[in-house]
Amino acid sequence: MTLDITGILDAAISHASASGYFEQVNGHEPTSPAPSGGLTAGVWVDRVTPVRSSGLDSVTALVVLNVRLYTSAQQLPLDAIDPAMVAAVDALCTAYCGDFTLGGLVRSVDIFGTYGQSLDVRAGYLPQDGALQRVMTIWLPCIVNDLWEEAA
Repeated sequence: MTLDITGILDAAISHASASGYFEQVNGHEPTSPAPSGGLTAGVWVDRVTPVRSSGLDSVTALVVLNVRLYTSAQQLPLDAIDPAMVAAVDALCTAYCGDFTLGGLVRSVDIFGTYGQSLDVRAGYLPQDGALQRVMTIWLPCIVNDLWEEAA
């Protein structure tokens, strides 16, 4: 079996696009220019690593995606920034938990962190192109069964 990373990325991107919260959804981490106005999402691979539930002849893997939400940290009113971002985060977490297998592409989204870090959201700030961005990053851990064959 091969890793269908394009399909997995497309599923995560599709949920973000369908949410209606974003002006733009990228299948990569935006580098330049900085996202401007409204909410932007970027989706990319963070890591791929074997997990202990692997069998004797095949390896199961943890595939982690970052889903980062961006918006200008200087837009007014400042008090509206986090509520708008958390509403979008809530919609995405609802979608990722509700589509637990990402359309059958993965065994599961590892919501509770059976194989490491659980589904997680972290907030912060990111300077980009001289502008300060408010960001919230969703760590989306996915378990993919029988990815690599073990052979002697």
